[in-house]
Formats: sequence, structure tokens, C-alpha cells
Amino acid sequence: MLDSPKLSETTSPAAGPAGQRILIVTDAWEPQVNGVVRTLRTVADELRAMGHVVEVIGPDRFHTIPCPTYATIRLAVLPRQRLVRLIDEFRPDALHISTEGPLGISARCWALQRNLRFTTAYHTRFPEYLQARTGLSPSIPYALLRRFHDPSSGLMVATESLQRDLAAHGFRNIRQWSRGVDLDLFRPEPRHDWGLPGPVFLYVGRVAVEKNIGAFLDLDLPGSKVVVGDGPQLAALQRRYPDVHFAGVLHGPELSRAYAGADVFVFPSLTDTFGLVLLEALACGTPVAAFPVTGPVDVLAGADNVGALDHDLRAACLRALDANRAACRAYAERFSWHACAERFVANLAPLQE
Repeated sequence: MLDSPKLSETTSPAAGPAGQRILIVTDAWEPQVNGVVRTLRTVADELRAMGHVVEVIGPDRFHTIPCPTYATIRLAVLPRQRLVRLIDEFRPDALHISTEGPLGISARCWALQRNLRFTTAYHTRFPEYLQARTGLSPSIPYALLRRFHDPSSGLMVATESLQRDLAAHGFRNIRQWSRGVDLDLFRPEPRHDWGLPGPVFLYVGRVAVEKNIGAFLDLDLPGSKVVVGDGPQLAALQRRYPDVHFAGVLHGPELSRAYAGADVFVFPSLTDTFGLVLLEALACGTPVAAFPVTGPVDVLAGADNVGALDHDLRAACLRALDANRAACRAYAERFSWHACAERFVANLAPLQE
């Protein structure tokens, strides 16, 4: 058994009142491909199915510029005037600010000026990301993020270990908000035949320095290594690791087959707050190898025979080869997007008391 804190799965508190008008403001939205976007899109769909009216305001409604060092991420430019008009037109009962970017800052200012309540979320470890990219000490970014989230009526986080970590940094009003997986899409069959020497070790996600992909690609492992995804580090990694198979971005059933066709899913990140890809791999019957850090230790809490966590990532990869694929699928079936949406509603704060 993987000895780690217990992550809330399909259980959730009683959901809030039905038929709310829920506004989500986020700087991470389509066409971006990442865990934050997948979470918000799926939860919004679940909320609508539950009878709520949901509006998501993202950068796609504004003039944008590329994010420095990450051109595929677009940031809204001077969005406040248009954002205020969109909020006033929607007339929300509850406001959730998902990100700390230009849209999140503008929505926060709008609410504070009107003495209105809102919730926020901590999806991304920006202090650690900045440290990985620039060497900057996390202390200043943590102070800025703490100031951003302090007025929130509820700061939603995905895991218990992240909750403890943020509390230690002085964050308040923290509420758990777990994740789910699409069990109809991500399945053990059919499996993609990579046509590569086995076993196949797979990474799926953004190809960026904060994902620590080099820690995986540097490993001396039998068989083959596959990377699925795109990002600013892709070209550099392709040059550095010519023997690695880079498959590009995959979606939907094609992504599911890619997961299922691997022998081990490797998650080398040290800075993720959850890691939806962990649940997606397990749903496809593919065991997980990862470092014992926030995200993996929570997702795999109490799980038997579904992978391995180790500070020695090579040792984790080799042990994961002996995991039971049926157990991986059975464990993933404990996670529900519906329960995730119910938890989200329960965490919301009414805009006005």
C-alpha cells in the first residue's frame, strides 16, 4: 500500500442551492490544453447538468498577448472595462475566480470595490514554477499570492497536502476540492501499439521546464520512452534526447489509446497541485511512477498495486512494471466528476449576504 494522506474521492458535502447563476472567471481557458482548463470545462458541464446556469469568462473574449516564455498561453490586455460589463450582464449569484492573472485580478477588484464575496482556487504553484525558470526565491511570489487570496471567502485546493502546505505559508479559508476522471473516455481498451521496444514508459502533459521532464528522460530504463504533449521546451528536449519518441499533442480516444498502450505512466513533476493525468492513466489501466510529492501522494493515497512512489524515480518506474492493470482501473473508478462539481458548489459563497 502507498502510505500517504487520504484524498477525498466520490464523497462530498451536500451541494448548495440548485439553480444558481455561477460565474467563473479564469485566465486559463480554451484553446489552452492543460489540467486547469479540463477541470473547469468538465465541472461547468456537470454544474449545468445539475440545473445551474454557468458562465465562464476567459481570455478568448478579450484582446490578448502571448505570455512571456510561453507563447501558446494568451493573456488578456486591459480587460477590466469589458469584464465588468460582462459580469453585470450575467448577474451572478456566486463568483469564482479561478486564476491570479489579468482577468482574475480585475474580477477581484470588481468584487472588493462592491464589498461582494467570492471564492478563489490555487491551481498552479507559481512560486515553484518561477524558481524553476528564473531561480527567484519563492518567498516574494508567495507573499503576492497570499495577498491575492486573502479576501477570498474560500480558497479551493485539490489535495490535503497542498492545503497543509499553503496553511504553513499563511493562507486562510482553505477548502478542499478534489478532481475526477472521464471513465467513459479513458478506458483500458483499445490500446495503441507504439511499435517500439518494450516496456514503454510514457509522459503526458505540458512540455515545460517546471514539469521536470528531464528527470524522466535521463533515466536508464529498459525499453522505450514516449512523450505526448507540446510546450516551450519541446524543441530543446527533442535535440537533447534523439532516442525518445515525441508524439505531439493527442486528444480524446487517441489520447486514451496512448495511455493504455504504455506499460508505465511516469509523472516527474515536483510542483503540480494535483495531476489529472495520473487519474487518466490509471483509468486506462496504466500504473503510475512518480516522486512522493503533492499530487501523487494524494491521488494514490491508500491505493494497492497501482504504481510506485519513490525519491528514486528509476526505482519507482521499475517497481510500477509489476503493478496490476485491473487494480489501476478499479481505483480510478472511485473518482467522480459529479462529486467534484458538488464539492465546488458547496464551497461557493453567495455574492451578497
